[in-house]
Amino acid sequence: MAENIARVFADAIATDPTRPLLTWYDDATGERTELSGATLANWVAKTANLLVDELALAPGDSAAVLLPPHWQTAAVLLGCWSAKLTVADAPGDVDVLFAAASRVAEADAWSAGERYALALDPFALPMRQVPPGFADFVSEVRGHGDHFTPRHQAGGADAEMLSQAAARAAELCLTPGDRVLIDAGRYPDPVDWLLAPLSAGASLVVCANLDASRLDSRTATEKVTRTLT
Repeated sequence: MAENIARVFADAIATDPTRPLLTWYDDATGERTELSGATLANWVAKTANLLVDELALAPGDSAAVLLPPHWQTAAVLLGCWSAKLTVADAPGDVDVLFAAASRVAEADAWSAGERYALALDPFALPMRQVPPGFADFVSEVRGHGDHFTPRHQAGGADAEMLSQAAARAAELCLTPGDRVLIDAGRYPDPVDWLLAPLSAGASLVVCANLDASRLDSRTATEKVTRTLT
């Protein structure tokens, strides 16, 4: 089993970076965003470069991620893990914080040196109004480099998370080459909706506000082989 999340992500896109790796739906808004492995890797690299080059964060520094399942959340999490940051799971002191615009009030429970807000816009457009005390993640991250050399050394946090992901992949019967449709409302934990499929060599179709009446057509359209609803 791999002990490094950056390596797992690299392996997930190595065979064909152009194939769809993560497709995002929100049935409440009609949004559909499809990212190839190469496109997601670009966002991950920009995020990691923001953390390392602009914020001068180092392995072992910490991040808070107050974001729901979303394709931009995948970029933030994988960027943090590529830079070897620890993603905290309880309020406290962190070096950087990422929050959805709808959750900025929760940031008061965290002490963070740098704070970024995400509108989670379907087209990744900049925020029209940035909350006080925050920078707009999309505006800030776009200026950073498209390539990042991840820190591939193994680490205890990576190994523990990937062990959990492998166990969940087995429980969920995920196998290499699967195209997995995931109900984000039922599986909000990043281990379930992001790491378990990636560690199994599967691609993802993540759906927020899933409309059950569309499930059969979406399964056919997206060539889904496994459904987690």
